[in-house]
Amino acid sequence: MTNDDTSFSGHRWHDMGGMTAGGIPTDQHDFSLWEKRVDALMVLCSTKGHFTVDGLRRVLEDMPASAFEDMTYYERWIASVNQNLIESGVYTTAELGARMSEISARGDTYGEAASD
Repeated sequence: MTNDDTSFSGHRWHDMGGMTAGGIPTDQHDFSLWEKRVDALMVLCSTKGHFTVDGLRRVLEDMPASAFEDMTYYERWIASVNQNLIESGVYTTAELGARMSEISARGDTYGEAASD
């Protein structure tokens, strides 16, 4: 929907206030280890002053609609945490890329990495 569309409501795509959205899933699941780590990282980094809830929300709201269709809740949160850490100067994209290459070179499994 664009601003020149006559059906434009003034809402951004993620703002569903007052709109029909379907049922709310009530089934619960256990969080995986990486999801718990994302949550802990978010709390630790915000406590250290690297970003605020508003900063996290800004990145989430700037994501395209496809992010909410293609990414899980915690995938969106880690993307937001990462963007905020880059913006606050904790590390650069080049440093992140180098570190990711190092980790990727260890192997696909913990067993492969531990055997080095």
